Amino acid sequence: MEKKYDINSKIFKALSDPNRLRIIDMLSCGEMCACDLLNYFDFTQPTLSHHMKVLIDCGLVKCRKEGTWNYYTLDNANANRLVLFLMSIITDTEECICKGKDCGCKE
Repeated sequence: MEKKYDINSKIFKALSDPNRLRIIDMLSCGEMCACDLLNYFDFTQPTLSHHMKVLIDCGLVKCRKEGTWNYYTLDNANANRLVLFLMSIITDTEECICKGKDCGCKE
């Protein structure tokens, strides 16, 4: 279980940048070339490459190379796992981390 917290905290850290959130939003519509993504931002290609590396490293984005161009897609499976993880930690269930623990303050 601890591993899920570690992995997902890295993803949330990657998503803490508004530009990366915009990139995820754009990729939710389908595959995009780096040159097309750049049209929506006021930064350089190296900066886009940095953002894409962060998103790829955390597992939310996949990249394929075609010639000299990079094409990016959202990794829907990992994105859905992240949503399910968030739902599981904000919902009170029998599997909740605090279930079964005695609290000394309620005595």
